[in-house]
Order: sequence, then C-alpha cells, then structure tokens
Amino acid sequence: MVMKSKYQPTEREQLVLDEVENPRYDRQIVNGLEPFMSGSAPEEFRNFYTAQELSDLSQLRGTERDVEARMPVKLTRHYFEMAKSSSAIKKLVKASTDETVDLEGDPDPANQLDYSPIEGLLHKYEMALLYVISTCSAHCRFCYREELIGRKEIERSDGTVKKKGLAQVGEVTEYIRTHNEAVASNGGTHPETGRPKLREILLSGGDPMVLPNSKLAAWFTALAEAGAEAIRVGTKELAFYPDRFDDAFFAMIDRFHEVYPDVSVRFMIHFNHPDEFLLKDSDGNYMAGKDGFLQWRPNTRQAVDALVERGWISVENQTPIIAGVNDDADALRILQRTLKGVGVENHYFFCGRNIVAYKAFNVPIETAWQLLNDSQRGLSGVESHARLTIVHYKGKTEVSAVTDGPIAGLPGAENGVVIFKVLRNPAHAPDRGKVTIVGRNPEALWFDEYEDRVLLDEAGLFSQQRPSGVTLPRSRSRHHPAPKGRTPGQARPAPLMAVVASNERRSHSTSPASAPAAAVQDAQA
Repeated sequence: MVMKSKYQPTEREQLVLDEVENPRYDRQIVNGLEPFMSGSAPEEFRNFYTAQELSDLSQLRGTERDVEARMPVKLTRHYFEMAKSSSAIKKLVKASTDETVDLEGDPDPANQLDYSPIEGLLHKYEMALLYVISTCSAHCRFCYREELIGRKEIERSDGTVKKKGLAQVGEVTEYIRTHNEAVASNGGTHPETGRPKLREILLSGGDPMVLPNSKLAAWFTALAEAGAEAIRVGTKELAFYPDRFDDAFFAMIDRFHEVYPDVSVRFMIHFNHPDEFLLKDSDGNYMAGKDGFLQWRPNTRQAVDALVERGWISVENQTPIIAGVNDDADALRILQRTLKGVGVENHYFFCGRNIVAYKAFNVPIETAWQLLNDSQRGLSGVESHARLTIVHYKGKTEVSAVTDGPIAGLPGAENGVVIFKVLRNPAHAPDRGKVTIVGRNPEALWFDEYEDRVLLDEAGLFSQQRPSGVTLPRSRSRHHPAPKGRTPGQARPAPLMAVVASNERRSHSTSPASAPAAAVQDAQA
C-alpha cells in the first residue's frame, strides 16, 4: 500500500497559519433522542418532546422507520431557546414520526456522485463543492445531505458500497492544479469535459464553521495557493450558534485577506425563517425599536455586522421553502427585507430536493413559486433579487413562471403551464437559458410528476438521452427503497459529465479516495 504524502503548506500559507487561535466553544449540544428518552438531557430541554412523542419515536427504533437512521437528532442550546417560542424553528430540528411514513426518495439527489472525480469533491460548472465535515452544530430534519450527515452507505457506479468520504487538502489541490493546467493548455476549456477553469470553491458538508479556525485557515490558504479565485463558505452557524463568529475567527480571516488580498471570500448563509434572528415579545410578535425597525437578537446581529462590514466579504442568504417551516409569504417577505436592510443579499430560494422521505418536507413546486412571488409584493427591486430554483441532474433550474388560465390552441395547457429555465449546467453551460414547459400539476413535488405533461422540452429536462458508450452509475442506499419508477440497480439518467463529453466531441479532442475524516468534537471546534 502506497502511503500518501502529507500536504506541506508553503511559506506564504504559514504567514496565516502561524497566527491562528483556536478557542474552545461551548455550544451546549444535545446529541440524539436518547438524552430526551432517558431523562439525561438538561432539565430545561426535557419538555422539548412530550411523553407521547417520545413513546411513538421509541417504538420506531431499530425498524425501517427509525427517524435517527434517516437523520440524527442534534441541537444547540441557542437554537433550543429560540424554538421555545417558534413553531417554525421547532419543526426544523424536532424529530417526528411523520418523517418516515413514506421513505420514497433518492439517497443521491441530482446524481451528485456523477460529478465526483475524487472523494469529497463535486465538480460542476466553474465551481467545486467540498465536503469538509459531515456534521453541523444542529441538524435540520429536512437536510438534503441526510446521507452524509447520517453516514449512510451508498452504492457507487463501480458497484462498491461505502459512506461518502471527506475531501483531503492534498488531493483537492492537486485536482485543481491538474484541471486548470489542462484547461490552460487547451485554450480555455478542458479537452475531455469542456469545462472552463475551476476558479471557485465552496466549503460545505456539514457545516465548515464547526471546524476549528486552524482547519478553516488550512483550507483557505491551500485553495488560494492552488489558484482558487473565490472561496465560498456554506454555513448555518449564524442561526445555530452565532457566538462562533468571534474575535479569533475574524482575526484569522482578516489575516488571510492580508496575505491573499485578491482571493474573494463569500459566505453563503442559511436563515430559513426570521424567527432565527429577530426578537419576539411574550405574545410571539416581532419587537420593533423606537425607530420602527425590527430588533435583532444581539449576538446574531453582531456576527452578521462583523461579516458585512468587511467589504471584501460578500454575504448572501439562501433557503429551501419547507412545509411547516417557512411556507408563509409574510415570513419570506420579512426575511428578504430584513436581511437586505443589514447588507445581506437574498440569493436563491429552493424547492426541496427528492431526498429520502422528501414528501414529509417538500412544498409543491407551484406552491413554492406562488409563495415566493407573493412574498416579493411590496419589496423593492433590490430587496427581491432572489429566484426560485430546483436542482435537476442537468443543473440548477429556475421555476420561472406559473400561469393560471388556459393557453388557446395548446393542448395540455388547459389549466395553465409551468416554465422551467436552465440557469447553470456543467461544462460551458451549453443549455443555459433553454426552457421546458409543462402543463400544471399543483400537487407535484418533483419533476417526475410532470412527465406526462411535457409540452416543450428545449432544455432536455425530460428527454435527456443516454449517449452511446456510457456506463450508467448506480447510487442506492442499503436502507431505503429506490425512487418510484426505478428498481435498485436499474439505469439512471445519463451522467451529465459523460453527456457533456459526448456532446462536445465535435469541438474538443477526447481521450479515453480517501477515508472519511472523524467528526470534529464540539470541545475542539
């Protein structure tokens, strides 16, 4: 067995790494249902579940419907305190037997593993996403990374069955350099996939902000040295534990900016509902100050302000629209208006993905569109930039419009139509701007419920054909059945990396993992 050499930071990287401080954070986390069932949870936490709820959840243990086999339970004291006065927040982290009534869904939504050339890295567009940790400070019940958070074994395209591994610095930086060298030598696109330069990296997981500052700094500096032009951090820590954004963290990121001033830093934050950052009175109403502005929770506002006031950091919020959490136009309006008011941009709203058990969480696609549309009434143009998207295996797709009345002369449009538009897809985005039009189905939670209503499929969302010579991957969980209409091992839609390579052969020449890292403990983070 050949041992991989340890990544060696450069002298420039050490200018940052040598100054990093790693405070210990006391998130006061309750892990799992057992502390609630045994009564060992802190006394004030114990009424989070009723005796009947705990009894019902206990009866599911060890069965196919075990809710913690689907998604482990975890919450911080900060989030628990907010949940006491918010049904939305409670729904977000509180396990329910309803979650596993229907386990239909895909353990690899949008065929993510098709885009994983090395363990822990997904390469789409001009960006790569890295799984740098497999946990968060608390766990959202609807999380579409449930297979990673739950450490589930997934069947790969080569037939092997294993858990998703985490990204390793040495492998990732070598991949970035190799890809970009091939792009540069081929005139701006990769000779096999047609992709452009890999210039933006998203640290994800799990939540990178659970990592200690030294690990974050190591990723930042190594990616900068490898040629990353922009680094994103996807995080919900501002909601779960805003005190993580302390002086030691900002000293680290300021030092990184001093040493690498040309590398953009982008925080993709994750507030689902205004209850996560606004103060409420005893009647459950938001509190306004003398000036009429809604009042933030002080430690959350301090953390947000510290990010925003660094003009070289962009801060953008994005959230799925989830049943029982934020499927409320008024809440979404307050979310967008209030965040923009403190300098946070509204990026995307998402339709829920077709993860395992998605029917317990997802709002119908057309309902989500109407909710967002209604929420943006009364918002200014700069407050309402966010669009509604749904992630198809071909790429990020906007739900552009939903019409009400019939369209004369167009069979299938008697009840109106839904228009999908491709925003991003791999390689050089050959299908960007193309649309698919389907007849309405107000109950549809996912694309497959429109398959019998396709009116125009310019974007190929329903008509993607398998190119010749492509071996289709399989990605199945051992613990849950395959999605409706497909049995385990049956062919999936063609991997888009292969589709792109096939489509680009006329213009480009064609040529024919590491172990998961242990989760970081809170005492170390």
